[in-house]
Amino acid sequence: MSLQQAFHELVTLELVLAWFAVSLVSVGILWIDLRRNNEALPSMMKLVWTLTVLYSAVLGLAVYWYSGRTQIPEDSFWRRGMRSTAHCYSGCGVGEVLGITLAAGILLLSTLGVAATTFAFAYTFGLAFTVGPLLQEGVGLREALSDAVYSESGSIVAMETVAIGSDIYLAGEATMGEPVFWASLAVSLSLGFLAAYPINLGLLRLGVKEGMGDPSEM
Repeated sequence: MSLQQAFHELVTLELVLAWFAVSLVSVGILWIDLRRNNEALPSMMKLVWTLTVLYSAVLGLAVYWYSGRTQIPEDSFWRRGMRSTAHCYSGCGVGEVLGITLAAGILLLSTLGVAATTFAFAYTFGLAFTVGPLLQEGVGLREALSDAVYSESGSIVAMETVAIGSDIYLAGEATMGEPVFWASLAVSLSLGFLAAYPINLGLLRLGVKEGMGDPSEM
């Protein structure tokens, strides 16, 4: 039995609903902590953490607890890498969900069409989550785009290669009406985060990107 067949047999509607419930509870815990203990975080990072936890539930909440709270004992290279990955992940995740739902769930495109459409959406949203804050800081559009492409492309490509590839493989011919379609999307998002994390560490080490600021200083 292949991994794909085993995954299809494992996934049920009850399992998908349970995962969705865990994600909502995790987001609720996040919002309570943001409101009570981390009001100082910028609104952009609150959105980043909300999307990260929504996509990856307990895993995303653990990443926030380890690296994103103002109560972290001290910042570190590893924590900066997690925050940087989460920032990229939040934007790319929006694009991936929209792209794969449109391409595979509605338009029923070929495998190549699904991959290309989903990557285009993920790349666009991933860059937008970097360009937007730069524009708010007064950086010109051309410079903001150039900086975003330079600093984020490596992370986005790594993330989406793994995420889209695993989603297409696990979902197979599943349609939007089948639980395995949504289960595959949920699993692929978290796999994309794990794949992008070491890439972000490398980009930070090389100075290609600076990483998100130390929350304990806010």
